[in-house]
Order: sequence, then structure tokens, then C-alpha cells
Amino acid sequence: MPLVSVIMPVYNGEKYLAEAIDSILAQTFTDFELLIVDDGSTDSSAEIIRAYAAQDSRIRSFRLAENSGSSTARNRGLSAAKGDYVTLMDCDDISVETRLQQQVSFLNANPEIGAVGGCGRAVSGDLAIQYFRQDSPQTHALSVMNVFCGDGFVQASIMYRREFLVSVDGYEASLSFSEDLDLVLRLLFETRIKFANLPEDLLIFRRHAGSKTMRHRKSAVTASRELRRPALERLCNCPVQMETIDRFMTLRSYGKLSWRQRRAAKKDLRRLIDALIANSWVEPEDKPLLVAEMNRRLERASPRAWQQFMHWRRHRLGF
Repeated sequence: MPLVSVIMPVYNGEKYLAEAIDSILAQTFTDFELLIVDDGSTDSSAEIIRAYAAQDSRIRSFRLAENSGSSTARNRGLSAAKGDYVTLMDCDDISVETRLQQQVSFLNANPEIGAVGGCGRAVSGDLAIQYFRQDSPQTHALSVMNVFCGDGFVQASIMYRREFLVSVDGYEASLSFSEDLDLVLRLLFETRIKFANLPEDLLIFRRHAGSKTMRHRKSAVTASRELRRPALERLCNCPVQMETIDRFMTLRSYGKLSWRQRRAAKKDLRRLIDALIANSWVEPEDKPLLVAEMNRRLERASPRAWQQFMHWRRHRLGF
């Protein structure tokens, strides 16, 4: 039985599919199975998948009769997975060759952690332009806080213990966008899973005109806002105004807040931190870390003049 199951949903991915598969087959960790689910592709993806499956016995392929969405394709792969650990691989991304080795080593050494992600680099379709490096917070507490007001994970990089995914019945098939966020929220509410992130880049993910993220960016942002509001209401056990979610989204996107919005955001963040502790998503001893992160976020979102004053005060007065 393989230790790791890598699930790769594919829909009309012929342009980058071979490169994505090659990056998994080239992993330094070799005790894995690659489950490729063709989600009703109409291009040459099926032929590419068949050719690779004939060459490597670690590949198992499945084909859905019609395009049913990435969540359904992922769940098909999950239902066939045999590994203790499960991770995803999008058909237009590239995994660094030590990705699986690093994640398996971490999970083996930290049995209290239920899932581990990492950092990543976003590039153009031809890999020529590197847009940005997405850092992920390494601690569980900061990762969970960032689920609401930051980037908690490079979602496509996360490796889960399979038991957690099975316990929540995998991905929500009715969602077209933000299915990864929905999964993380359900895991936190229903299993109290502990997350971690590795500081290394594990994934190179493409931002190209044909990608789902780029083609439906506004819809994806709207979906993430709509998921966060009821989750925050459930966590805080009180109504949450959409203005709160908008302030959190501004913090996520490194935007600026007015003085009034900044004061409101501070109250929002304090309420979030208290709710995370009250619901046992984080430990009480994590509070100083979260408060420090809150202050850092608020300063970054403050008007430029205030940032300059704070910088001067730290260097001249030491606080």
C-alpha cells in the first residue's frame, strides 16, 4: 500500500499536463500513487493520461462521463485513495522534487498535526515571469487566524492525513469556487484539526489566462466572502456585518484602511482572536502571538504618515 495518494483532477489540461505529471514522477519520495481523474475533458488530456499510465504502475486513472467540477473529481480520487496521506496536484502546476519528502517527514515526526502545507511561487504560463512568492505562516495559530484575514495556506500544497478528509466526506460538490476554503473551515469546526506550514517553496503555481482562478477571479472573491461570513458568525456566536468581512479582505490584499476603519478592524480582530481561543481552535498561550500579528497587520494597513511615525518611534525611542 502506498503511503501517499496524490490526486490530480484534469479538465482540458493538455497544455501543461505532462509537465505536472512529470513533476510528481520525479519526486525524491517514491512511495506514492498518482490518481488522475479526467473530468470529462474534450481535448487530448485522456490520451496523455493513458500514455503515462502505461509507463508507470504508480498511476491510476479515472474518467468522469461529463465535466462535473473539480470538487467531484477530487472526491472521485479520494474514494479510490489508499495512502495514509493525501495531497492534491493541479494539472497546470509543478511540484518541487522534494515536496512529498518534506511533507511526509514532517507528518511522521509530528503526529499531532493533521495537515501540512508550504510556500509557493506564482509564475506565468511559460514560467518566464515570476509574479510573487506566497509565504505561509508556519504555526497553526497564525494559519487559522489567516483563514479569515490573510493567506493561511497555498491551498494546492496541503498534504492531509486521509482520516480527516474522510471524516468530513471530502469536498463540497455543490461549490464551484473556494472549495478549498470550505474544506478547511469544515475541518476546523468538525475535527479541530491542527495545521502547519513549511517555510520552503513546495509548489510552482501558474497564473495564466486559461486558469480557473484568472478566468473567474471576481466570482472566486465573492464566493470566499460569502463563505467567511457565516463561518465567522458561527465561530463568534453573533451576527457579523459584511463590513467586517470587507475589512478582513482589505487586510488580506495588503490594502489601506481609514482611521475609522482601522479602529473597527482592531475590534474585529480582537473578537476573532477571542473566538478562536474560546472554540479551542488555538491555545490560550497563542494569544500574544496573535495580538502581535494583529498589530502588525493594522500598522501595515495604516496611512503612510502613521507608518513613518511608528518606524521613527521604534528606532529612536525603542518601542
